[in-house]
Amino acid sequence: MFKTQTLTETAIFVAIGVIGSTFLAINIGPYRALFIQHLLNVILAVFYGTNRAVTVSFTVALLRNLLGIGTLFAFPGGMIGACLAGLFYRIKPSIYTAVMGELIGTGLIAAVVSRQMSQLLTGEALSLFFFVPGFFISSATGSFIALLLYIRKGALLQRIFKRTPIDFSNTQTK
Repeated sequence: MFKTQTLTETAIFVAIGVIGSTFLAINIGPYRALFIQHLLNVILAVFYGTNRAVTVSFTVALLRNLLGIGTLFAFPGGMIGACLAGLFYRIKPSIYTAVMGELIGTGLIAAVVSRQMSQLLTGEALSLFFFVPGFFISSATGSFIALLLYIRKGALLQRIFKRTPIDFSNTQTK
């Protein structure tokens, strides 16, 4: 029963990520912020942990690429941000640290990784400035929306997910 519920919840988040990334975007100057993945990264890191956030991010990126509506940059852009959001949240359980992890992971580290991927795939070295603003704007938009949702509707999110945010403060570290 638990495995079925976990699989079903994960599939719902993947569907939200794929459909949301297809239809929901915010145009900010020359950049198009596909914020749904970053919103999911923060919310999943807080309520479900790093593993689920990275799994959903990878699956969304894979499906978007298979459907022809994504790029290879969706892999580092989503997965690195999800991983750091979860790890930062684990170090200090706060929505703010999860947001910070998402911003650093996607906005900076994933942009650098994507630049290297681009150079490897095309042989052309694009400026890092080509990647950082787009990645940062997209992750900042999604993280900000996740933060607002959590602050304004935290109790509602807890009822929807039928769980409270993960509490790491009671765990023993060796």
